Amino acid sequence: MKGKIISKRIRYGVYIVCILLAVVATYFLLPKDDDFSHYFEVGKPWTYDELMAPKDFAVYKSDKQLEEERKLALRELEPYMNREVKEVRLEGLHLSSRESDWIADRLREVYAEGVISLQDRQELERLGVSSAVLLEGHNVVEKIDVKRLFTPKTAYDYVIEKSKEVSWIDNNLLQTANIGDYIKPNVEIDRTKTDDAIKIIVDGVMLTSGMVQKGEKIVDKGEVITDEKYQILKSLQRAVEGEEEFEQKSNLWNVVGNVVIIIILYSLLFAYMYLFRQRILESIRATLFMFLMTLGMLGLLALVTQYLSLTEYIVPFAMLPLVVRVFFDSRTALYVHIIAILLAAQMVPDATEFVFLQIIVGMVAVSSLKDMNSRSQLVKSALMIFAVYSVSFVGMELARGVEVMDVDWAMIFVFGLNAVALLFAYGLIFIIEKLFGFLSEVTLVELSNINSPLLMEFSEKCPGTFQHVLQVSNLAVEVAKKIGANALLVRTGALYHDLGKMLNPMYYTENQTGMNPLNELPYDEAAQIIISHVQEGVKIAEKWNLPYQIIEFISMHHGCSKVKYFYNSFKNKYPDKEIDEVKFTYPGPLPATKETAILMMSDAVEAASRSLKAYDEESISKLVENVVNGQIADGQFKDSPISFRDVEVAKRVFVEKLQNIYHTRIQYPELKNKEKDDKGALGEINKTLKKVRSPYRFQKK
Repeated sequence: MKGKIISKRIRYGVYIVCILLAVVATYFLLPKDDDFSHYFEVGKPWTYDELMAPKDFAVYKSDKQLEEERKLALRELEPYMNREVKEVRLEGLHLSSRESDWIADRLREVYAEGVISLQDRQELERLGVSSAVLLEGHNVVEKIDVKRLFTPKTAYDYVIEKSKEVSWIDNNLLQTANIGDYIKPNVEIDRTKTDDAIKIIVDGVMLTSGMVQKGEKIVDKGEVITDEKYQILKSLQRAVEGEEEFEQKSNLWNVVGNVVIIIILYSLLFAYMYLFRQRILESIRATLFMFLMTLGMLGLLALVTQYLSLTEYIVPFAMLPLVVRVFFDSRTALYVHIIAILLAAQMVPDATEFVFLQIIVGMVAVSSLKDMNSRSQLVKSALMIFAVYSVSFVGMELARGVEVMDVDWAMIFVFGLNAVALLFAYGLIFIIEKLFGFLSEVTLVELSNINSPLLMEFSEKCPGTFQHVLQVSNLAVEVAKKIGANALLVRTGALYHDLGKMLNPMYYTENQTGMNPLNELPYDEAAQIIISHVQEGVKIAEKWNLPYQIIEFISMHHGCSKVKYFYNSFKNKYPDKEIDEVKFTYPGPLPATKETAILMMSDAVEAASRSLKAYDEESISKLVENVVNGQIADGQFKDSPISFRDVEVAKRVFVEKLQNIYHTRIQYPELKNKEKDDKGALGEINKTLKKVRSPYRFQKK
């Protein structure tokens, strides 16, 4: 008893440490720039109370407005350009001297206007300028119209077009003379002076558009946020978060408030498990799983929103209830989900919308995944969650007064990504099974496949025993369904509970076709052989890496009961001899769950039913009562949470199912031989005729 108390104290000490660590971790995941934590967005109503200006502050222009004003101001810019005097040389040009001189004159005209590179031309067009200041060295020469400047290509085109006006120039020869190789830019932008001029103009644009006085009303509750109101609110946020005095004053109370909320929510999660799910608290691994899954989702939310600057709705929060539901019950999954989203609400801008959508999605996730025994169910759940996300979001937008055309339809794409991310839950379930030693329904379905290598080998080596375990699994499943136990777990455990008989199958009556080899052995040795199938079954299961939950069915299915046949035979043969009961008793342990208790009853009832001489309701009912009541009297169920009501329900199921299995059949009449019938009928006719004829012959004579 003392050992149990100490272990309980240690366990609860671990839980307290877990809660404290979870509180600290959650607090540090919260965004730190939350001095002005109101959520607002253009086109959506202000959901808080009336807001008055707490101080004088300037209203800053939006980035878009600043960009437009700066572009407009830059139209007055006159960039600085350097001009280099180019000497025209046409060596190597295969033209006559007269033609070469004419081309040289045209190029001097081009250079006089100015030739700039294509890159500089594009830069001038981007700035939208119309004139520039031309420099030669450090001296200002003149202002030029930038539209008159040539590029190498337009200069070449100019020369070719001019040549068409001169009759004595061979245009075809001119176009093949590579004149473009002799045209080089002689004007370029002076980057340093131009950038200085741009900076002066940009800095001259005012960043603010006005002032808001202290006490001035900014926005009413329910008022739709316009572009102008949005800029005022952003300016207030900027002013508040930049005020050191305000931060120091509010920081301490913000910390206290956040920590209190976090402690309350984690304490509620612990209280739920303490009041309603003691089995979870009894397992440190299960409790750690709950806290770690919650922290994992919060960490993912912090990563997405604070570091990647993405919307919070891309985080697949529905994965939390889906995964918890796979290993535990729906109520626990939904409760953990609600705690997680209430914690996450402190990390998102619009907490009301977030909590509303996530609660709905969590309910759908839990409802859509009643039993996850195939991957297609996860796909169906993801599709349902996507549909509910989309419809609920659009409904909320319309309820807020947002016009249909103004709804943020891009969020539908976000919800689609969220649903796709949910499909990764299948891989996460496998990882959690390995890390925490849990057992999912998907794994149970795989294990209960009778075509698996281990069960195929079992059926080949022990055909009679395998038929027995199939019958036991059918009985156990029906009972589990009636009393609310895990039917899939019971079925799987029943299929493997007699694995140990594979070692020596002929020692067990269901596999024998003739003499029983145990009859030649002393009773205690024979009992030990029968008992050994439990330990041998555990060894085989461990060799095949079966989950420990299935191994429990093997080790517990006989509990600490006795091998009654050999025990009673020994007592009857040696009534005065002291008996070593350990040699006739299974080592246990006793069934510790409803499912293992169901298997013990089903196994004993099915085995005993094979010895009945008559299969009527009375004999079957008597058998079931004797077997189950005997197990109760022996204390086999004292470690199991199964109730007397559950046991009574199980008895009724056993009687009903055994009657169906061994029901009385109608005896079919045999078909009589027609030839014999005909001869028999003729004989009867002859006898009758003789009786009729005899008096007649006697009288005649």
